[in-house]
Amino acid sequence: MRNRLTRRVLAGAGAAVLLGAGAPAALPALAAETGTVLTAQAPSDAVGTIDYTVYLPAGYDAGDAEYPTVYLLHGRGDTQAAWQRVAGDLDEMIAAGTIQPMVVVMPDAPWNERGSWYTDSLYTGDKATGAGAGMSVETAFTEDLVEHVDATYRTVEDRAARAVGGYSMGGAGALRFTLAHQDTFSAGIVLSPAVYVPQPPADSSTRDYGAYGVGHKLFDKHRYTELSYPTALEALDPGLPVHLFIAVGDDEWANPDPADASHDLDFESAQLYNTARRVDGVTAEFRVLDGGHDWDVWQPAFREAITDVSARLRTTPATPWDAELLGTSGDDRAGGALALDDGTLIGLNVGAAYADVPYAGAMDVVLERRAADGSVAWRHALTTAANDRAYGVVAGSDGGVVTAGYTRGDLDGAHPSGASDDAFVAGIDAAGAREWTTQFGDPAAADRVYAVASDGAGGAFVAGYTSGSVDGPSAGDKDALVARVTADGALAWVKQIGGTGEDKALAVAPAPDGGVYVGGVAGGAMPGGAAAGGLDGWTARLTAAGDVAWLNQHGTGDTDQVSGLEVRDDGTVIAVGHTGGQLGATAFGDKDAFALALADDGSELWTTQLGTATDDRGVTAVSRADGSVLLVGTTYGPIGSQVGGVDVFTAVLDASGAVGERSQFGSGDRDGADEWDEANLYAAGAPDGSVLVSGLSFGAPDGQTNAGAGDVFTMTIAP
Repeated sequence: MRNRLTRRVLAGAGAAVLLGAGAPAALPALAAETGTVLTAQAPSDAVGTIDYTVYLPAGYDAGDAEYPTVYLLHGRGDTQAAWQRVAGDLDEMIAAGTIQPMVVVMPDAPWNERGSWYTDSLYTGDKATGAGAGMSVETAFTEDLVEHVDATYRTVEDRAARAVGGYSMGGAGALRFTLAHQDTFSAGIVLSPAVYVPQPPADSSTRDYGAYGVGHKLFDKHRYTELSYPTALEALDPGLPVHLFIAVGDDEWANPDPADASHDLDFESAQLYNTARRVDGVTAEFRVLDGGHDWDVWQPAFREAITDVSARLRTTPATPWDAELLGTSGDDRAGGALALDDGTLIGLNVGAAYADVPYAGAMDVVLERRAADGSVAWRHALTTAANDRAYGVVAGSDGGVVTAGYTRGDLDGAHPSGASDDAFVAGIDAAGAREWTTQFGDPAAADRVYAVASDGAGGAFVAGYTSGSVDGPSAGDKDALVARVTADGALAWVKQIGGTGEDKALAVAPAPDGGVYVGGVAGGAMPGGAAAGGLDGWTARLTAAGDVAWLNQHGTGDTDQVSGLEVRDDGTVIAVGHTGGQLGATAFGDKDAFALALADDGSELWTTQLGTATDDRGVTAVSRADGSVLLVGTTYGPIGSQVGGVDVFTAVLDASGAVGERSQFGSGDRDGADEWDEANLYAAGAPDGSVLVSGLSFGAPDGQTNAGAGDVFTMTIAP
């Protein structure tokens, strides 16, 4: 039965900006339509009756649409009325298109003297003090209330369309519900959560109300551990991925005992974030706001959190992901992709034995050559007992290939020390045999290659960084490193470029005249550039002899980075990356992807910024025959049709940078980027106009199973 008991309407208004990819579209400043706020009751076998408030979006009564649901839990001592203040925010944000229309449920939790912590309490009470027994609040809310809401209102009865949030004690409850009830909730809004690891401090009110009690004991440390988030994370099913949005104020109450400083909630929240984001099956966002333990933090945090979570709530089934998964029982990463006339070549960085390739230790590089029918022609391993990792594979000479990356071992037989990372480049012939290996760098410092491009003559351009001196003295911290390696493995030249900050080259592409384009990220002013603030992106053109012809710095006051370069047939180069500020016409929120077109002389032709209210990053691009480029990146939001976790997206940019068709794919987990949001994603154009894409996945395409931690997906995007 769908019922309504008490009704009232709360008004809200505000100007709106449509958040989405492509050209910006502004909405006029109009009064927001108002939703309806009802108070009602739900029956519960666990606790008897649950009082709650429900927000129904504007237009709910006029149609038959089904909606996602968000449950909001109040803090200790508060009531269901606390969350009603966000009704106006919901009205405004739904009207603006910032969030999708949703049903929002705000239950009351009066049990354990309003200190239930939303647990199933085992406390039986104390006759001597008159304290009453605890109640099974967790069961009441996650089973009885959810069942009632789905039966009473037009909601989508699926975990993908359901989230839970809360502040303080409610933040602890939201965290518990999200992690321990993955089959019910797919996301949690966790604001200033009253969670403590491994045990709460002596003066914490978690000890006072029987929420974690057993028998006549108000608090039992073993029960607390049993219900803690570390325990829930250990039992988490990565096949049911969840997302957490965690926020806290920077002026949280400071525990007076220095021994309990680690239990300040700002500290505990940061620890929660850094613990959860490392768990397979969990993605997380973290914000620290100016303020304390009150609504000056929770209301703005809720607005950002509901924007983030709304983008993930899915009311229709996800489009099946047509891809193949490769990997081992270890933690694997993508190492490159190359489309050939008669097949493909995929680079993998593996953490265990792969197929017929034995495991040497740490991370190994495996190149897999496949024929057009998908059969494996050969596999080639570049391995030592130490860490070896490839960052791309390109065409070499006579049907062979070139790969590059870094090694901590003795990959070429001439570097036995293993004291630090060295850059390497290797040539493999058409039959899968090693022709040569070039290992280089400062013997006393870390040197890495992060990008490789064919030089058109059987050799390669490589780019990365050095933290030492390879071509003259270090300018400070890390310097970008660029080199050309000939078809026989000889170093033609090496160039070190940097300022006083931490500077890296992350992308490289050949220029038509034998020179090379390079791009990356800079921690300060680069030679010939000017720092904008934070981290800046940069691009440069080097001559065929390795001299810098020009260098541009692209930045805002926030974090900016160039991650990929693609040269079009007309000689212009497209730099892609991400920005935390505004490089294009509009900033959409958090980080946005961008594409920047440069003429051969370095002058800027156009800049396109696209994204959602969440984290969106451009990674690489592939030229198309009509002069457009296919931008490939990662997103937390709905650039196309969102799947969940972190998705891979593509967007077509025409010759002038206008955004055309967009698509999005992935699993319900993290795809295309690692736990630190660093991209692990490659794309290569094929002779028939299709695009081969390969990258990291912590999930799996439909009908396949993740072999363990990170695996590597491959897929083909039709022309």
